[in-house]
Amino acid sequence: MTGPAGRSSQPDPPESPWRRLDARMLAVFPVKQAAALLPLLVVVLIGGRGDGLWQLVGAIAGPTALVAFGLLRWLTVRYRVGPERVELRSGLLNRQHRSVRRDRVRTVDLTASPVHRIFGLTVVEIGTGSQSGKDGGLSLDAVTAVEAERLRRELLDRAIPDHPPPDSVAAAGTAPTSGVDGRGPGVVESVARLRVSWLRFAPLTGSGLVAVGAVVGTAFQLGGELGVRVTDLDVVARVGDRLGAVPLWLAVLVIGTAFSLVGALGSLAIYLEAWWRYRLTRESDGTLRLRRGLLTTRSLSIEQRRMRGAEVSQSLSLRLFGGARCTAVTTGLDASAGVGGALLPPAPAAEAHRVAAAALHLADQGQGSAAALRRHPGAALRRRLLRAVAPVCLLVVGAWWAARTVPELSPVWPAAVLALPLATALGMDRYRNLGHALRPEYLVIGSGSVVRRRVALQRRGIIGWRLRQSLPQRRAGLVTLDAVTAAGRGRYSVVDLPIGWARELVEQVNPGLLPAEQRPSGPARSASAGTEHAAGDLPAERAGGRAQE
Repeated sequence: MTGPAGRSSQPDPPESPWRRLDARMLAVFPVKQAAALLPLLVVVLIGGRGDGLWQLVGAIAGPTALVAFGLLRWLTVRYRVGPERVELRSGLLNRQHRSVRRDRVRTVDLTASPVHRIFGLTVVEIGTGSQSGKDGGLSLDAVTAVEAERLRRELLDRAIPDHPPPDSVAAAGTAPTSGVDGRGPGVVESVARLRVSWLRFAPLTGSGLVAVGAVVGTAFQLGGELGVRVTDLDVVARVGDRLGAVPLWLAVLVIGTAFSLVGALGSLAIYLEAWWRYRLTRESDGTLRLRRGLLTTRSLSIEQRRMRGAEVSQSLSLRLFGGARCTAVTTGLDASAGVGGALLPPAPAAEAHRVAAAALHLADQGQGSAAALRRHPGAALRRRLLRAVAPVCLLVVGAWWAARTVPELSPVWPAAVLALPLATALGMDRYRNLGHALRPEYLVIGSGSVVRRRVALQRRGIIGWRLRQSLPQRRAGLVTLDAVTAAGRGRYSVVDLPIGWARELVEQVNPGLLPAEQRPSGPARSASAGTEHAAGDLPAERAGGRAQE
């Protein structure tokens, strides 16, 4: 039914009302800000100079200002979720009105620090995948946990992608369970949960040493502000005297062991805080949901239809003990969300490949990150060896010259020579991990040695190709083929493959994309089986290593 002007007489849907943040944020905001300003407050109260009047004024004015800012924030911040847009208003003098279209919402991240948890509140981060101020996400700090869960379901419950048949899900290692923590309708499929045995991988991450270094640096800085030198403490002085009385090699061994032990304990603490109560589930609204955290709880929801693949990576330390990480290759994931798209804490490599397959709805892990790779030709091996050994050869020559010039440096010469076999082993290992495989749905790329990576990239998610060739590659007849996608790092490289292989790969993934004169001669091999049994390939168990490590 239309009116006289041809416009519909149907009334417009009523706009959603504007909402305030929860009033309990008035208690949370001052506590959060006070924790950040605590070092400065300590310096003012303890290290300040004067008759104490200004210290008293600072002690009173600081908390008062924090409470006033919190009240001002609560009075001026409004948000609403309409049929098409999510809107946020804030500011008193500098008013801001930010609006994000609902179809641009990619992730909803729920975070609750210990202070938020005490008051039953949650921070809602609405991510669009854009880092610009205009198209960036919105942050609601803070709403009730019930309201946060409602917003998560409302913003992500759009077109739910088709789910695989039940037998495919079962083969991928998932098990259906009802409810989300006893709340909400629908069926939730459990993909992975934390196992206590995974804690053995915590000391291998190195995060503890970084945290300990940050704490020590902060202590030295704060001590300097207060006029206290850490090196003047009696305990530090006694330890230094005892280490100075022993041989140098023993002192280095003791210090190294102490740092390793403290770093391992720090890494374990960080692992527990970040990943305790970890669960990865597939929700009824078509999202993958990751929940984790001991003190600060986090919940990250990723739209399944936005995933373009998964990556399994192994640092050298994790690899030596059979560990790996699993990360989602997805569009629209803000850099600050979660831990960079991680789907799994450091865990056994077999579990990482299983989770990658389950996240991608693959019943067979060999169709994803665990696929056997096609090994690249011998020219790629020579390049790996040359790039690994050549710098060491220069180092050996320099050590030989230094030993002849300065006799005191003669021990350096044998040590430099010992680095040659290590460099050769590194080059061989880089070649052993290099390769690619083409499967019906995914392009699998392997590379790296110090950090070995296997990425399964969705073929229909590849939006372009780029061919690169350096001068050494040109002489060796090799190229680097970049698969361009809107997800993850944006570009995933198949390194050092012949130009004919590169054209064949592009033609198999995107038939007809190349000009006619650049297409491979003869019919392209089958994408599902040709790469594994083509002439010159090694057997599957040698081409890509074991399917599960």
